[in-house]
This record gives sequence, C-alpha cells and structure tokens, in this order.
Amino acid sequence: MELAHLNIGAVIFDVYNTLLDVGPAPADADDRWRRLWRDVLRLQPRLTRVEFSVACNRAIARCHEAARARGIQWPEVHWPSIVAEVVPELARLPDHARAEFLLRQIQTGRTIRMTDATARALERLKARPTLFGIASNAQAYTLRELEEALAGHGLGLDLFERDLSFWSFEHGFSKPDPHVFQILTARLAARGIGPRQTLMVGDRIDNDIAPARAHGWETWHLTSETRSGSDGDWEALTRILDTPSEHKAV
Repeated sequence: MELAHLNIGAVIFDVYNTLLDVGPAPADADDRWRRLWRDVLRLQPRLTRVEFSVACNRAIARCHEAARARGIQWPEVHWPSIVAEVVPELARLPDHARAEFLLRQIQTGRTIRMTDATARALERLKARPTLFGIASNAQAYTLRELEEALAGHGLGLDLFERDLSFWSFEHGFSKPDPHVFQILTARLAARGIGPRQTLMVGDRIDNDIAPARAHGWETWHLTSETRSGSDGDWEALTRILDTPSEHKAV
C-alpha cells in the first residue's frame, strides 16, 4: 500500500546519517585533541588520538564479547565507562567536565550537521497530526548533538516523544536487535497506534528498514536514489505524505 493511503500516526527516526549527516574528522582533529587535554584535564596528552582510538576499540571488543556470552546479540557499550578505562584521569573531574570531555572527544573523530532539507521535512511532517520518536544506536552525547543541531534551525528535542524514543545507551543493546522494535511497538500500542500506522525513517536497510518491516511497520529508506514508493530523499517523503490519495497515480 502507498504511504499516502495510510493513516500514519507516528514517525520513528534514526539519528546518524538520517536526522544528522555524519562527515569526516575535522582537518584540525589532532590539534583539537591536544587542546581538549589541556583545557579539560590540564595535562599534555598521554595518548595520541590514534592510540586512544585503538585502546577504546579493544575495550569495546571485550565488552561486546562479555555481553554476547550473556546472550545479547547486538550489545551496546556505556561510552563514558570505555573512555574512563582508557583515560582514568577523568575520574578526578566533576560530572559536567567529564561530559564536556566526552562530547569534544567524539567531535575530533567526525563532523555532524543537520541539513536544511532535513529541518524543512521535520517542520512539514510535524504539521500533520503525527507523533515523532527516535530509534537510535547512540550515546548520551548524541542527545546534545541532536539538540544543538535542531536549535540551529529553530527546533528542539521536544519534537520527539520521550516514551517513543529508544536510545541504545540506556538499554545495553542496539539495533537491529528485534527487542528495540518490540519495545517501541508496545509503547506505540499504548498510544493507540498500530504497526501499519507507524513509519520508520532510516538510512540503513539492515539496522532500520528490515527489522521495522519485520514488526509490521511501514518504512522509508532515506537515500538519494528513488527506486520505489518507499525510498528516496526528504523531499520525496514529504511530497508523498502530503499528496491526497485521490491525486495519487494508480
């Protein structure tokens, strides 16, 4: 069935490479890393940025291995714990300083932005009687990144319903674990919204589209190439949803 023929009651969004475009590391990444240590820890870096990344990857692998041994197929780590293991100097900092280190540290590895097209689509979709939620493999810093990106377009996190938002760092497992979508399906049902009234918007078939479809949701694969009635860019999505069914081509 075409999306325009459906009564969509909720739209659940992925975050990275959906709501937020992810780009390469900034050109001055190494300088930022050194400034971060000096500004927050008041120390010269004990590790290079690459050494830090390698050590974190090893810690993540150990955590994933332990979680899978407990039966968690798609584990999620607690990033502050990973970083604290690699940079124990963080333990002496107050909470706000640790949060600042974690955010600035992740910003040395990639750039983030919300495009004008994304913001326009959110505004147009929100004009419909539709609830917004999130299904994201994320860490606590993701909320701050998303909040700041939204604010740059005059929007806020209050666009999204808290009970319809799944942040993997809060649960210890991540997409495409079917429990992510089962949890949200149950919460949507409590709001009187069924699977056929729920639209998942994401950039990945494996993490977003396939598991959402397995739970009976409608889906929109966000991509620059339109090949069917359920994929394309933001403009294509809003155009389809805004088109009255009587004007749709048969």
